[in-house]
Amino acid sequence: MRIERLSGNKASLKRSIDSGTEAQREAVKEIIQNVRQKGDEALFSYTEKFDSVRLADLRVSASEIESAYQELDQGLISIIKEAADNIRFFHEKQKRESWITYKEDGTMLGQKITPIDAVGVYVPGGTAAYPSSVLMNVIPAQTAGVKRIVLISPPDSSGTLPAGVLVAANELGVKEIYKAGGAQAVAALAYGTESINPVDKIIGPGNIYVALAKREVFGYVDIDMIAGPSEIVVLADQTAKANEVAADLLSQAEHDALASSVLVTTSMELAEAVSIAVETQLEDLPRKEIAGPSIEQYGCIYVADTMEEAVSAVNELAPEHLEVLTESPMDLLSSIRHAGAIFLGRYSSEPVGDYFAGPNHVLPTNGTARFSSPLNVDDFVKKSSIISYSEKAFLNSAGKIAAFARLEGLEAHARAIEERLK
Repeated sequence: MRIERLSGNKASLKRSIDSGTEAQREAVKEIIQNVRQKGDEALFSYTEKFDSVRLADLRVSASEIESAYQELDQGLISIIKEAADNIRFFHEKQKRESWITYKEDGTMLGQKITPIDAVGVYVPGGTAAYPSSVLMNVIPAQTAGVKRIVLISPPDSSGTLPAGVLVAANELGVKEIYKAGGAQAVAALAYGTESINPVDKIIGPGNIYVALAKREVFGYVDIDMIAGPSEIVVLADQTAKANEVAADLLSQAEHDALASSVLVTTSMELAEAVSIAVETQLEDLPRKEIAGPSIEQYGCIYVADTMEEAVSAVNELAPEHLEVLTESPMDLLSSIRHAGAIFLGRYSSEPVGDYFAGPNHVLPTNGTARFSSPLNVDDFVKKSSIISYSEKAFLNSAGKIAAFARLEGLEAHARAIEERLK
């Protein structure tokens, strides 16, 4: 990994958000239009075209779920259950309550919290399986009180979904699971087909076609975010272990050739040791063909003169994942302003959060941690304002309200108030 002195340089891991090519955008628009017009027929056709499998039914059957349990090791099923418990425990702490307050003049004001009616969860497929994506997307929606949760994912060559995905979904009680992927799946969730009723919000990661489709349907339905490639920044001092830092950097590099792995440290000795350790560990990494280009293009080690300078660089980077591997990590927590998830200390390696600790692993990328948050329970509720004025409160304010309305040139607004004064 390349090493740079931070003094005089600006730390950077930001890449432009991939908005796709013109051909990709047009292809997505065509797919969405076809699904809107032809429904299930289009889904079956695109599944055969893109996933190389001809389906007889889009919906996952009870026998497929039963087979998944037979295929998956019992120990792994127990791990999925325990991870689900941890994730649910964390998200229960995020729940909000409706509230009402009263003023002495009889005014009643409040806020009503209402869950979204229906949410669609997109789970990536292809060569990989992501039961963790099921847990992280479904559980906060359930915690918020969403009654209908639909899971959709592209089938494999045998026409079913990975065992881990099916077991995770079944353990959470998801009743609607469909086999479709890509932009066509997003269109089905947004607009509905004969088999799939539409939802109000679509969440979950996917490839560029999924991302473009989510952008296309946004406004008709809500979406979670347009996520970019994974990012990790490790903030470390001389007490960090070079091999551990290197392993953590590579844990994100293996996600995607566009993933970014950055070390910010006050120790040149650690920087040099980590650079060597990354190259050594890359040699026998199974996903070396992905992690290697990621490290080459988007990996960097920044050496700061002071910890204050290092923390400032971290806040500039606003990373998706931030590990703090210093002698006293808690001492730095208050000065960290921008990060999707913060991992404090040697034993809080980033994969702990990916799979098991409980906080959500759906995080803001590409510097958007400056203004956005991890997926959470609030993403699945709506807030309605409650307003009830007494006669006393109305009479006291009517003239002021009418005057304000006329200031904006809205005479009918003013008259709506004054009509009640007659």
